[in-house]
Amino acid sequence: MRVWIIMVASLLLLVGCSMNGKAVTLPNDLPDFVQESDFKSIDWDKKAVEFGDRGIIGNANKSGVIGANMPSLNTQKWMWHLWGIEEGRDSKLTIVGYHKDSKTVYPILVDGWTIGLGGPVNGADAHTPSNVKIPKPGEWAILLYTNGNYFDTLIYDINE
Repeated sequence: MRVWIIMVASLLLLVGCSMNGKAVTLPNDLPDFVQESDFKSIDWDKKAVEFGDRGIIGNANKSGVIGANMPSLNTQKWMWHLWGIEEGRDSKLTIVGYHKDSKTVYPILVDGWTIGLGGPVNGADAHTPSNVKIPKPGEWAILLYTNGNYFDTLIYDINE
């Protein structure tokens, strides 16, 4: 009887662990340079914060967004700001949304994955306006790539 209880307990432990280890769901049209390992290294405790005097919410002096202070499930206009970019106007910004609970990757730009960057504004080295749509409520990691290289991750909680 004791062996039976140990076997059942072990089985339940294994099932529980395998359910927590759900694989990341990647869409077919995701750019090739985005890797599954990028999502496994997300620091969910590093939440985006407001900085500067323009209402930018993000990671100070790295990346941030004007418009993210009213996160919504409806289409929103967000202005992306990046620091530490030398290429500026000739760069492309790829924006990848990752929903924590469902472990699913989504494009959050209304027009696809990638958008061109403009020059300096609001103290940032590069910027671009965009329309975004967050597909579902919850905790989101927004991964940013410039010219195909990982740049930064913004963590937002979007519930409305």
